Amino acid sequence: MLIKCFLSCCQSWSSAIWVLHHQFMTTRIKARWQAVESTERWNHLSTAMGKIIFYEDRNFQGRSHESSSDCADLHTFFKRCNSIRVESGCFMVYERPNYMGNQYYLRRGDYSDNQRVIGINDCVRSCRMIPQHKGSYRVRLYERFDMSGQMHELEDDCPNIQEQFSASDFNSCSVMDGHWLLYEQPNYKGRVHYLRPGEYRRYSDWGGVSPKVGSIRRITDAN
Repeated sequence: MLIKCFLSCCQSWSSAIWVLHHQFMTTRIKARWQAVESTERWNHLSTAMGKIIFYEDRNFQGRSHESSSDCADLHTFFKRCNSIRVESGCFMVYERPNYMGNQYYLRRGDYSDNQRVIGINDCVRSCRMIPQHKGSYRVRLYERFDMSGQMHELEDDCPNIQEQFSASDFNSCSVMDGHWLLYEQPNYKGRVHYLRPGEYRRYSDWGGVSPKVGSIRRITDAN
């Protein structure tokens, strides 16, 4: 009788230990999968946000600084910049702090010599990360200040504003949807200006030195 009770207790303990072990292993496996999923989500988010690396010297040499967001004053991180690597996403870089001065559009790629490849000197003082956009695109160009006067609306790229609208001077604009690049010359040439959703009540708001608009295009995965 005692032996039967002892064997029964052993079986119960064995079953209990197996259940506890199974629960413990299941918990560990779930925790590992959650950690993996969290890491994958973060990597995906980092890629979606964009990543740019500034180097002090040409050919990605010297001290470097990495950014995945807007930065109004890069001078606190480096004194000069002679090469840039965009690992993901798209960025605008500016010659002056607070997103002022000449602007340059950079998509994913290696820029081993800023002066030769981009046309910018070693003064890179601010940058903007351009968010991904998957919806529709719409921008309105106005011939007068404060969104007044004759209005022209675009939903697609336009290589020659003068030919399409018989006008090339626009003093204000409103970006309804998407992100755009505005060029002072036709065929996407000349000084470029980045337009985010919002209102630009005068051409100086987008960084222009005159109301001249030669062409405009959407920022998409293709460009």
